[in-house]
Amino acid sequence: MKKSLVTIVICMLAFAMVVGCGSKNNNTNNAGGNAGTNEGTKASFKAGMVTDSGTIDDKSFNQGTWEGLQRATKDLGVESKYLKPAGTTEADYLKEIGNLYDAGFKVIVAPGFKFETAIFAAQDKYKDAKFVLIDGAPHTADDFTPVVKENTVSIFFAEHESGFLAGVATALQLKEGEAGFIGGMEIPAVQKFNWGFQQGVKYANDNLGTKISIKKENVVYQGSFDNVAAGGQLAAQMYDRGVKVIFTAAGGVGVGAINEAKTRAKAGKEVWIVGVDGDQFKDGVYEGDKSIIITSAMKKVSSASFDMMKAEQEGTFPGGQTLTFDIKNDGVGLPAENPNLSEDTMTKVNEVSAKMKSGDIKVAAEKGDLIK
Repeated sequence: MKKSLVTIVICMLAFAMVVGCGSKNNNTNNAGGNAGTNEGTKASFKAGMVTDSGTIDDKSFNQGTWEGLQRATKDLGVESKYLKPAGTTEADYLKEIGNLYDAGFKVIVAPGFKFETAIFAAQDKYKDAKFVLIDGAPHTADDFTPVVKENTVSIFFAEHESGFLAGVATALQLKEGEAGFIGGMEIPAVQKFNWGFQQGVKYANDNLGTKISIKKENVVYQGSFDNVAAGGQLAAQMYDRGVKVIFTAAGGVGVGAINEAKTRAKAGKEVWIVGVDGDQFKDGVYEGDKSIIITSAMKKVSSASFDMMKAEQEGTFPGGQTLTFDIKNDGVGLPAENPNLSEDTMTKVNEVSAKMKSGDIKVAAEKGDLIK
């Protein structure tokens, strides 16, 4: 009888240990995305993300936004999750927003202007939820007047400022030659990258002794963000015309241009790409540690999503506001490490950056020359 009781007790203890271990590590939700919190802590709140077209590791808005939420999970104890919609229509986005809301994710982040009409509808439908719209402002399909309700924050970036710094850095490093620009869709964010880059090149030519030219024929908007083949073709045409460096603000189209540059670099040609959004240096590696990415005009999307999670946790969520991440609050800029930029180039770029922060240099957010 005693032996039987001992056996039963041992079995019960073993069962309890198995159940306990299983619950502790159950931090992954595979139903369309990932969810997690700091191990051993209770989530402070739930934050979800609906992805735009592309993958979660797209080196652009999806990845940057998700990295910010992952940091919030690690540093703030926020439970995070992303869902990938079946398509890119307003209905597709609203469906996944609803799925997140029903699962208790009451802070929802949307990366990109394609979410503008969906967030407009969601901010009224889910009044007790909070929304972060990156690179866009809520509006209806018929009226583009922004309507940012008290439960929504709209975030933009000063792309022209990071484009300007990239133009200065590129001109200083290469000294002379021709530059080009390949944009995706001709929307304000992409246009500002272009205009800023051209102003940066002009500033370097006028003030820092460089001789970089940009011809009209080498400034092109492809019309999409996913046509990789077209990006490669456009880059090939520009390189064949004697262009030495191309600034690509074009998503997948830019990937095509990077691939073309890598192929030529392997063949011994001197060609360069200026990356965009994040640090694309690794994407341009073609041999050993050699990369055709001379620098990247960065928008610190991960910082934006993380900052909003921190604000929510601290009770300072900026609902109803439209925020701009710019050079003054370190929301845009170049990578801290630039293997293809010399120390002298970086010293001069940092001097220009300081003048931008102080207001001594102002960069136009529209087409035109540098405003002095």
